[in-house]
Amino acid sequence: MIDRDALNAFLNDPCALGAVLRGDFQSFLHRSVLTLNPGDDFLPNWHIDAIAYQLDRVRRGEITRLIINLPPRNLKSIMSSVALPAFVLGHDPRRRIICISYGADLAEEHAKSCLAVMQSDWYRAAFPGTRILRPSATDIRTSMRGFRKTTSVGGALTGFGGDLFIIDDPQKPVDVQSQPLRDQLNQWFSNTLISRLDSKERGAIVIVMQRVHLHDLTGYLQESSESWTVLNLAAIAEADEQIPIGNGQFHFRRTGEALHPKHESLDTLNTIRREMGFHFDAQYQQSPVPPGGAMIRREWLHHYDVLPERTWDMEIIQSWDCASKDGAQNSWSVCTTWLVVNKRDYYLIDVTRGRYEYPRLRETALSLAGRYKPTTILIEDASTGVALAQELKDAGRFRVELVPVTRDKVTRLYVQTHKLEAGHVFFPRSASFMPDLLAELLAFPQSKHND
Repeated sequence: MIDRDALNAFLNDPCALGAVLRGDFQSFLHRSVLTLNPGDDFLPNWHIDAIAYQLDRVRRGEITRLIINLPPRNLKSIMSSVALPAFVLGHDPRRRIICISYGADLAEEHAKSCLAVMQSDWYRAAFPGTRILRPSATDIRTSMRGFRKTTSVGGALTGFGGDLFIIDDPQKPVDVQSQPLRDQLNQWFSNTLISRLDSKERGAIVIVMQRVHLHDLTGYLQESSESWTVLNLAAIAEADEQIPIGNGQFHFRRTGEALHPKHESLDTLNTIRREMGFHFDAQYQQSPVPPGGAMIRREWLHHYDVLPERTWDMEIIQSWDCASKDGAQNSWSVCTTWLVVNKRDYYLIDVTRGRYEYPRLRETALSLAGRYKPTTILIEDASTGVALAQELKDAGRFRVELVPVTRDKVTRLYVQTHKLEAGHVFFPRSASFMPDLLAELLAFPQSKHND
């Protein structure tokens, strides 16, 4: 990296400026922003250096899989979809780059900006070996048969291959809330995009996006592979961090610091947080599961070490949510067992869950009922729950109630949240099932399972 004041001194010296722009991606970015937004101030910041460092590592072949998660309006598209392709083609006009965004209009806008940079006088002076042939709204081709091709997610890639794929905002935030649309994107990435890399070993993929869901593309890839380098930049630091910015240097970020105070101050970010609610944690904090929980807040949770001694007026309630099918990819069948004290305090005793075939489900239900001797067994009136309820009734020892499903699970949890917030629900402090239960409960409604 170079001193920014020194860079300004070079602006009127074409030879010196060309050397700087060829050798330093941060400086190249600075000049690109001034070209695209004449008259605007460029506000340098450590996060720009951190992103530029990782993107240039991709160009140099040091890493081939990079994910950058950061809040909106922080130069992510200009850096990844505009400056990076121009810089790469300047150094090697044979590179084959495919840039992808969620919509054709957005992708074409990025292509026009990249072309404006590459057609500028300063770019042609810095990279005289890169000559553009036949520019169009979607393609920039060089005389060395390299290109920057534009397409949208799900767009035609048949017949095209590349050695660098740049995916910038692959899905609209509203679309990511739909599981079919999320699954469609994730499968497109695995089944279509990967196959278009010219070299599976040396080909590189860069994904730049804001987090919007636990199982968005970033979540999907991190869950399925450990090969990704991830630069995660929260709008407000939630822990002390040491972030590499190049040349062996690091930025030390303290808890509570804003990402770019001159662009968005801490006061501004806190105002946005109040306006957005828990969506802020995903899109600005890059934490689809907020540290404090989503619908259920972590501070609402109370724990016990020893159950109250059972008396005649207490109840034991068992509640079953039965999956419709068995199999590794289907939902769990889950039974929770509760001690109810004074008809208002609820102590969780046990959680049993599994992907059961029906004979095993029936056997498990009878065993749990015999073990805890529930006052009442509640079973969701759906799928295999109807048959299970009849089996337990036929056993003649248990009071069984079928509970009609009249609302979705989000609504059903919502109407119960006051009990947790008021401190009437208690969880066993050291039970083996608690880590999984808390991970699912605090992530809901974005958790992978919602039983």
